[in-house]
Amino acid sequence: MPEELYCLKPHAYQSLGAPYGDLASPWMLRQDVIRRLLIAQGYLQKIEPQFCLALFDCWRPIRVQKFMYEYAINQECISRGIDRFESAGSSELKDVIESVATFWALPSLDKSMPPPHSTGGAVDLTIATKDGVSLEMGGQIDCMGPISRPDYYFEAAHSNRDSSAHLWHSRRMILLDVMKRSGFVQHPHEWWHFSYGDQLWAWSNNSQAGFYGAVDESDSKSIIN
Repeated sequence: MPEELYCLKPHAYQSLGAPYGDLASPWMLRQDVIRRLLIAQGYLQKIEPQFCLALFDCWRPIRVQKFMYEYAINQECISRGIDRFESAGSSELKDVIESVATFWALPSLDKSMPPPHSTGGAVDLTIATKDGVSLEMGGQIDCMGPISRPDYYFEAAHSNRDSSAHLWHSRRMILLDVMKRSGFVQHPHEWWHFSYGDQLWAWSNNSQAGFYGAVDESDSKSIIN
């Protein structure tokens, strides 16, 4: 990853024990995605020279996607007071899985539907100051719920321009603007998630398929940096 792009370390999923292995790094992306991130950062710094993009997560091998998908289900079960294994097949567990699937792609091996982050074409990011302090965006990355929708604060922001909601909405819209101008599309439920060249990007551009497929560890270094 170019040093011009700031990575939020330690990496959150590695800290949880996600199985990247010794040779895989979460800080890898397709070359054209990196190029476009640098363009987006240029747009951002024209708006505010003291800001930079701060990368939270990039490439995920499918085994990491599976680990995080299962982790998210377990955490959501805990938050709802559900015993996952005693509730197998219950409507409560089905509701949990449906909620998780809104935010976490299935760890699919289907080549036509790879998880976005497994392609090297998706990135989770926020805005930070140049000294590495992430800005408050009105919700944490990976928070599962309506608060994570990009436009969650729209009404509150426009009803009170002196509110925190207005500030958070403005920051989310700045992030969307600089990323969109650089060719990315945004996940409809996640203010932090942007894609280029993957299936989400293709759907948003009315294309049948993305031009990036899943990348496994054996060929990752020849495709992504």
